[in-house]
Amino acid sequence: MAAGLELLYTSVAQSLSAPQDALLCFIHWEMVVHGYQCLGTGDKPGENDRKSEKLPAGWNSNKELYSLRYRSQDGTSHILLKSIMVENTMILNAMDPRLEQVVDVTLKVADYVNSDCLDSFEKVYKNSAELSALLLSRIISPFTGSKEKPRAMRESPQSHDPLRIPPYRPHTNPQPNWPDPLGPFAAGGTDLDPLGGRGGGGMIVDPLRSGFPRAGFNPSSGIPGHLPPGAVPPGARFDPFGPMSSSRPGPDPDHLPPPGYDDMFM
Repeated sequence: MAAGLELLYTSVAQSLSAPQDALLCFIHWEMVVHGYQCLGTGDKPGENDRKSEKLPAGWNSNKELYSLRYRSQDGTSHILLKSIMVENTMILNAMDPRLEQVVDVTLKVADYVNSDCLDSFEKVYKNSAELSALLLSRIISPFTGSKEKPRAMRESPQSHDPLRIPPYRPHTNPQPNWPDPLGPFAAGGTDLDPLGGRGGGGMIVDPLRSGFPRAGFNPSSGIPGHLPPGAVPPGARFDPFGPMSSSRPGPDPDHLPPPGYDDMFM
């Protein structure tokens, strides 16, 4: 419960004769806590208006209709607060006359005030936290929120998303730092667990990261007689389509010809 409410309640305890009086006392203190001061009663300014945290004289002379005027401490917001009693329910209406902005909330008095304990501040209120939150969201925030400067949205680090395409960053290392598979024959492992982040083993076997020892090879530098330099972007996966050197690897592909290969009469 907000500090200072007990002092306010005690100061008006002699004039509290209905549970809605106690409820309006709570509402008034919530206005004060959030930067408003009361100017007086009625719909229009009076000669005796002055800003105060206290409830003005005659504030509860009418048990069916309460009307109080407030102004924020910086003078930028004016609120006309009216409370209308309909049986055991209070209809709370707040309006800024200059902006023609109107908000309201309906409160069941018995939900927040023990009508049999008006002479005891320790027992008179119940569900105080719920009432405070309701008044803040429905009555106070619509007027104070427009004055608050929007906070800059801080960019939070993105969580790991296995489906997110990483931004392109040119590789400076001719041999990209790819993690090797768990073994040279681990092809297909990642396809069984595509979101597991195993780091390799897809169904496409990349000769450049197959797990076998390999000499340093940079396809972006070109392949003599096959590809000019720069034809393969740095760091791109490259599937060789022919021998990696100018010399043909032995043995000769035709070293096992079919029977009668050289017989012109066959």
